[in-house]
Amino acid sequence: MRRHPEFGYEMLRSLEFLDDAAELVLAHHEKFDGTGYPRGLRGESIPLGARIFSVVDAIDAMIYKRPYNAPVTFKEAAEEIRRCARTQFDPELVPLTIEVLESCVPKSLLG
Repeated sequence: MRRHPEFGYEMLRSLEFLDDAAELVLAHHEKFDGTGYPRGLRGESIPLGARIFSVVDAIDAMIYKRPYNAPVTFKEAAEEIRRCARTQFDPELVPLTIEVLESCVPKSLLG
């Protein structure tokens, strides 16, 4: 599981037109406080797109059924993202990203 950013990076990097996307995939599990993986990037050294993608990916993982967890409402997921701002997620990006996602999530998942 922890290697999936690297595997995704390698797959996308081999396609020249997705080279920029490859870097976002590689960095989407980095944490704002520097405790993430695979490179332990911190703060603004994490590409902007990856900082946004990490919030989107976390919300998606929480609100849709996965083999490893039961889904929660968008409202509950958003609260968890807010709680993890400054450690896992960029605190400057969390409010706007949640606002945009809230307008895209099916109403039945909002809670």
